Amino acid sequence: RLRGVGGEEPVVMTADRYVSCVPVHILQKLIPTEWRDGTHGQEVSKFMTNMDPLEPVPVINVHLWFDRKLGELGDEANNQLIFSRSKLLSVYADMSITCKEYEDAERSVLELVFAPAGSKFGGGSAEEFGEYEDWIGRSDEDIVAATMKELEDLFPQYIGPAAADADRANLRKSKIVKTPASVYWSRPGMQQHRPTQTTPISNFFLGGDFTLQRYLASMEGAVLSGKCVAEAVEAQCETRQERDVSSVLTIEKGQWPQRVRQ
Repeated sequence: RLRGVGGEEPVVMTADRYVSCVPVHILQKLIPTEWRDGTHGQEVSKFMTNMDPLEPVPVINVHLWFDRKLGELGDEANNQLIFSRSKLLSVYADMSITCKEYEDAERSVLELVFAPAGSKFGGGSAEEFGEYEDWIGRSDEDIVAATMKELEDLFPQYIGPAAADADRANLRKSKIVKTPASVYWSRPGMQQHRPTQTTPISNFFLGGDFTLQRYLASMEGAVLSGKCVAEAVEAQCETRQERDVSSVLTIEKGQWPQRVRQ
């Protein structure tokens, strides 16, 4: 049943096969009670309830526009996503280099992932991770200020009191995007709860980075899951075994779900 599309009335659509690609925390709410309580058999119930421990993490995206190029990022070698040594900022990229729509030869546009945005997902203790627990609920101004403070350590020659006046990069504008429930939390023990793309419901399939494939919660995982679920549907239509559709997996499709979980 489709609801809320363009303000139209709900529509019931019937198909031979169905593929769900919603985030896992949404899927958990959509799974019918009959699929959980054993009405359709214990295999179905076990499969559907096995996903319950998977939960989303809060993530904040920070967009910063500067009035000059952050020199080290101007190198073509940095035309990629960069992992950060900051405790607050997990990864970032200079969009003026990596994205055609933001291309600028003179000024940097940083997009940074501010995560984890809650202490529950940071690990250790409040002493170790400070005020992580409040970030998803904090003001945009607080988040920008904390990000700029972290950037003083990452780019001291351009940002902060140590920067010379001639080299200092000034912030022109900023934008904060909060996602209270983002990708699933890849904590220890969760691998066994990731479902395969094929389910015990013969014409119901799953896609999404949380489904079982080589990668964790990421765009790459989402894309690979799409390839896997497309192969699963096609294999069923053609009444054949599923092929390994990942160029990085060299073991047989029938073996790798167990191997990955090991």
